Amino acid sequence: MQDCAPSPFRNLLTLTLVLMLSSLLFSFAPTSRSIQQETHNMPDMAAHTDVSEQGSFEQAKRLAYKNESEFNHHLAGIFILIGGIFIVAQERFLSKWSIVRYAWPLCFFVSGIFVLVFSDTEIWPWGDQSVYYALSHEPEDLQHKVFAIILLILALVEFQRLRGQWKAAWQAWIFPALSLVGAVLLLFHSHAAGMHGPNAMKLMERIQSQHRWYASIGFAIVLTKGLSEMPIKWRNTLNRTWPLLLIILGISLALYRE
Repeated sequence: MQDCAPSPFRNLLTLTLVLMLSSLLFSFAPTSRSIQQETHNMPDMAAHTDVSEQGSFEQAKRLAYKNESEFNHHLAGIFILIGGIFIVAQERFLSKWSIVRYAWPLCFFVSGIFVLVFSDTEIWPWGDQSVYYALSHEPEDLQHKVFAIILLILALVEFQRLRGQWKAAWQAWIFPALSLVGAVLLLFHSHAAGMHGPNAMKLMERIQSQHRWYASIGFAIVLTKGLSEMPIKWRNTLNRTWPLLLIILGISLALYRE
């Protein structure tokens, strides 16, 4: 009975799986935030603005989207970077401050809360879209919330493992399993909302290239973290490798550009 997953945790895993599958389906949908907003606003724009003003409006909207997207990536990257640094450096400080061991799950938790609440400002209470509408019509928004839930579950699981509360063998594989989910989703991450201006195809290719790089680091983290949980010869080396990969991922996200 001790190996059975707690009910709240099991529910979170189920919700993550449902959202992951939904986000994969929405990844192939042709709709996007900008297309819908442009269609909705076009009658009023046609009545009150000329072509040049419309162009200025669209340019300003794309710039605002770009700034928000880059900020979200940068902030998430900084928290992941700090988390990786805490893991690498914690052995030097644990003898004096045992609480340091909980610092890196806290970084994941704060990052997850930010992505869950603040990553898409068109959603209520920051914008005029309802949560239901955004998650059912915008694949990018849905995927952001999946990433947030993954971060929050990882923070919870690793915090409980560090406390010695969750000792079941299968719980050690939650981190690599959810990291694998995140890496796969990155390969399908919808990012079309701001892709309707000049050089859109070139910009999309650069964004996709960055996401493929993040996913490749994610797969490496999955492999090294998973193997580090096994009683193998290179376990100590692997325990030092996967936090370094986290640092590389954090730096890469902090350097994200559109």
